[in-house]
Amino acid sequence: MDSVPAPGSSSDKGSAMLHGEDSCTAVEDGGEEDQHRPLILERIEKETGRTWRTVLSQRLRKHCSCTPEKAKSRILSFFPVLQWLPRYKLRDWILGDVMSGVIVGILLVPQSIAYSLLANQDPIYGLYTSFFASIIYALLGTSRHISVGIFGVLCLLIGQVVDRELALAGYLPESSLSGNDSSVPLAGNDSGVVGCDRSCYAIAVGATVTFTAGIYQVLMGLLQVGFVSVYLSDSLLSGFATGASLTILTSQIKYLLGLKIPRPQGWFTLFKTWYGLLSNLGNTNVCDLITSLVCLAVLIPTKELNDRFKSKLKAPIPFELFVVIIATLASHFGHFNTEYGSGVAGAIPTGFLPPQMPTWSLIPNVAVDAFSIAIVGFAITISLSEMFAKKHGYTVDANQEMYAIGFCNILPSFFHCFTTSAALTKTLVKESTGCQTQLSGLISALLLLLVLLVIAPLFYSLQKCVLAAIIVVNLRGALRKFTDIPCMWHANRIDAFIWLITMATSALVNTEMGLLVGVLVSAFCVLGRTQRVQVLKLGRAMTREHYEDLASYKGLQTHPDVAIFRYEAPIYYANQSLFKKSLYRCVGLDPVKEKSRRVKFQNSKLQEEAAGVPTSKTDEKEAEAPAAVTLMMDTASHYLRRIVIDCSAVLFLDTAGVNALKEVRKDYGELGVAVELAQCKTSVLDTLERGGYYCNQKGGDAGENRMIFFTIEDAVRHVESRSTPNGDYKS
Repeated sequence: MDSVPAPGSSSDKGSAMLHGEDSCTAVEDGGEEDQHRPLILERIEKETGRTWRTVLSQRLRKHCSCTPEKAKSRILSFFPVLQWLPRYKLRDWILGDVMSGVIVGILLVPQSIAYSLLANQDPIYGLYTSFFASIIYALLGTSRHISVGIFGVLCLLIGQVVDRELALAGYLPESSLSGNDSSVPLAGNDSGVVGCDRSCYAIAVGATVTFTAGIYQVLMGLLQVGFVSVYLSDSLLSGFATGASLTILTSQIKYLLGLKIPRPQGWFTLFKTWYGLLSNLGNTNVCDLITSLVCLAVLIPTKELNDRFKSKLKAPIPFELFVVIIATLASHFGHFNTEYGSGVAGAIPTGFLPPQMPTWSLIPNVAVDAFSIAIVGFAITISLSEMFAKKHGYTVDANQEMYAIGFCNILPSFFHCFTTSAALTKTLVKESTGCQTQLSGLISALLLLLVLLVIAPLFYSLQKCVLAAIIVVNLRGALRKFTDIPCMWHANRIDAFIWLITMATSALVNTEMGLLVGVLVSAFCVLGRTQRVQVLKLGRAMTREHYEDLASYKGLQTHPDVAIFRYEAPIYYANQSLFKKSLYRCVGLDPVKEKSRRVKFQNSKLQEEAAGVPTSKTDEKEAEAPAAVTLMMDTASHYLRRIVIDCSAVLFLDTAGVNALKEVRKDYGELGVAVELAQCKTSVLDTLERGGYYCNQKGGDAGENRMIFFTIEDAVRHVESRSTPNGDYKS
């Protein structure tokens, strides 16, 4: 009877060890064999059988059904004040909101009066606009920090439309009116508004433009197109604002000099304005000029002090209000209007005027202008709200912002107001003074209400040149962008180019045209980047299975008979021909030209045979040569059998792109060079499948055509395993 080794004996351990070594060897062999196999992943089957009727019914059921919970959610989302007001932290937030509301309200008084001048409106309408906008945005807005009110660029656009419509209606330009004659009705005008003087018609035009712009903004909110703001880049908006600031600066010089010249219309208004200024320079009002210089001498350094010490000051010092008060007193007691002919703000009534409907007959005339104003107003509002929301760690709803700014224009337009949006300067003041919620906007509105009911008539003697000086000083931030041009050019030349083009067009040609040109230039720059992309030849890192551009990195290895390339752009109708040219140039072989050369060679050979010319041994060898192509690549002559295209950077394909890849594969295949795709995205694979790229080629292998490689290394190993010594991949 044979003895059985006890458990744990040396013989048992030896047998186990030997068996274990054999197992390890088998596992290692299996692992190496698995590593050489291409990675195979199984796609998740997408849900099929859903018709457009099913999808439409589901979406209608989702959006049109009404439950108490959904109705409550919709009301709360449309009135954000109902969400944050019940959770208001009285002890923590009230002091900051009250302080910021009071400070911003004090700043709004002189700025509202000043920017009314830019919009070609009476001062009272600027106060109305700031009052109503502050209340409505506090109820509907989702941003806690932005200040909505009068914005210089929008006032400029409104003023241009008002001037044009006044001229078309037959009203005399302001420069042709004597003293405060602007209130005298002009006989025979075709304004369509009965018994309306120049000032009345100006606000009628402004309110109609505002109403139309608000309708556009609300419609965009209903259509959920708040995403359009992403197409207006920071460089575009900055260039547009800077160009408009140059136009604003030029338009205010006539008030600084006390000149009474009409505002030019149409294109190239900057040149027309300067021509009018230089032509009438001899008519400068010395009183206005001296007052303007004194105001600028006071405001510029004091504003700089506010900016420099804003971290140490609890609130900015309202030097603008001080200047307005002192200038008003000096003008009143010095009789600047009657003694020296200085232009003043005039009578400012107290209280509110009765509501008035927009002038419907004007809407066709201002519809196009209102659309550009609506886009600019929304873009500035959403960009500022998102910037401050990101800074303070909360989110804003772009579509709700569209509703908010839309109703900030629609509702006030019935109360003699003009267009509003977020304003950067006042928003920065609001944030720096401790603002926590939009309760600060309601505080600012209360302060404006006090001015409207009591204080407004006291500004009768305020000179227009003082208001112009306030506007010019507030343009400092936009004009400082010119000093940032070298930094912008160094950081990104394309963004700097967009900024320069948008700024120059807005300032020199036309403000609205500048916005359109900026959008088009931005779009063409994006398209241009896909046009300039070149095919890159890749090499493999020595220590890892990673491939990078041979022209950018050192120490990369290449395969002797496989060329690997990458195209870092989508392939679509606009660049598919450029893709093919770049690929042919990078490979070193244009298959179309090579096929044409071979056809010519065959034809010449047949002609020689028909003529009885004996064939040399060299020609026989060339005719019997295999299908592989000999190329001069990397200064070494070798055979090219396969091309691998890395598609990891190809975001999408269209029909033209799929056809381009088909043509590349077909043309190189006829020369005996196979083309494989690697690292295609799922969407790209679906497009290739729908476009018939993986359909069986004539004389090819169906399985070969449907190979999908998730890594470049899989594609390289696969093509190397199928390559034969003579270089013919079909043999």
